[in-house]
Parts: sequence; structure tokens; C-alpha cells
Amino acid sequence: MRVLVVEDEVRMAALIRRGLEEDGYAVDVVATGTDGIWQAEEFTYDAIVLDVMLPGADGFEVCRRLREEGRWAPILMLTARDAVDDRIRGLDAGADDYLTKPFSFGELAARVRALIRRGAVDRPTVLRVGVLSLDPASRRAWRGDDELVLSTKEFALLELFLRHPDQVLSRTMILEHVWDFAYDGVSNIIDQYVSYLRRKVDKPYGSEMLETVRGAGYRLRATGSTPADPTAGP
Repeated sequence: MRVLVVEDEVRMAALIRRGLEEDGYAVDVVATGTDGIWQAEEFTYDAIVLDVMLPGADGFEVCRRLREEGRWAPILMLTARDAVDDRIRGLDAGADDYLTKPFSFGELAARVRALIRRGAVDRPTVLRVGVLSLDPASRRAWRGDDELVLSTKEFALLELFLRHPDQVLSRTMILEHVWDFAYDGVSNIIDQYVSYLRRKVDKPYGSEMLETVRGAGYRLRATGSTPADPTAGP
């Protein structure tokens, strides 16, 4: 297993490297964010240990760039900060875990093992299906270049569809994921909100991505745009 360590504090980098090598990992170390991006683009890693405060490009930027380029190696971010906002920013940038300095090497090693078990699974920070895209962190969604104005429930419903493209979602599944098990409102709430979403996602563009599957539920078609769709592109 190969691990990339991006850490500009020489002593810290040496300690992490020695500990990981003693655990049997092959370890590469770089000291700048720019070098971290290049290294992760050129070589395949089973995990990346990434400091936040780096010269060249900080850890947030490194993480964001790698995810945008489809590099899905699990990332453990390290920082001397303990502010909640920094942790949120790191995770929203695409990090898989977060460890605040000072830490015990035993904990770092355990987290690296857990990340490697998880593997390099695609988990983009922005969800994209056809001409639709959605950023869960910023709570924004678009059809092509047009930003969609969505209510909280409409946004949650669209996010659920984007996470399950071309899959039929039953009304029960939608209710459990967008509302909750204890919901006791009107019985046709799912149909109402799918209708609301269609008015914003489909009808203005002359195409149907959200379709009804009779007797089963609803499905977001990944290839739902038509030639009449002005945002579909060439």
C-alpha cells in the first residue's frame, strides 16, 4: 500500500513517514501543495495524508483540485486548527477524515487503515447528471448555466435523484430520505414536490428528465434532454 504525505513541517513529516513505513506502507513525502497536486496526479495512492497549512496551495485547494480531476484516493486532513468551520470546509472540499494536531500516531495510523479499507470510491463534491448539477456544500443547483431557485425540500429531493440516476425511487424511499419515518402529513406530498421540481427542472426547457414510472415511483433519466433543450449543449 502506498501513501502520500503532504506536510511542510520537516519534523512532523519525518515522524509520519517513519511511523507509516514501520507499519509496512510505501511512503512519499512532499512539502508544498503544488507538489502534492502533481504527485497525486502522476501516481496512484491508496491514501493521502494532507496538511491544511501549506505553501503553494493550501490543503483545501489541493483536495478540491484532486476531486475535480477525478482523483479519489481517500484523504486524511491534518491541521493545527480546531475550529468547526475549518473541519466543515475540509470535508466539503472532498476530504474523507480530519485529524487535529497534536495527535497520537496510533490514531493517525488507525484512520489511515480505515480509509484504505474504504478504498478509492468516486464521491464528487458536485453531483452531475446530464445537464443538471448540484453542490450540497453551497446548497446551489443548476440546469446547464441556469441556477435553479429551490426550496429546502425541493433541493433535498433533487439531491436524492442525482445520487441515484436512472434508478426508480419508490415513494416510500423518497419519503424516508427527504422527510422522515415519523412524517404524518398529506399522503400525496411526494407527488406534489415532484411536480414542483418538474416546473423548475423540466418544463422551462421542453424536456423531461424526471419521469413517472407507473406503479413504482419516479426516476431521473441521465439522458433526459432533447434537441429542444437550450441548456443541453452541442
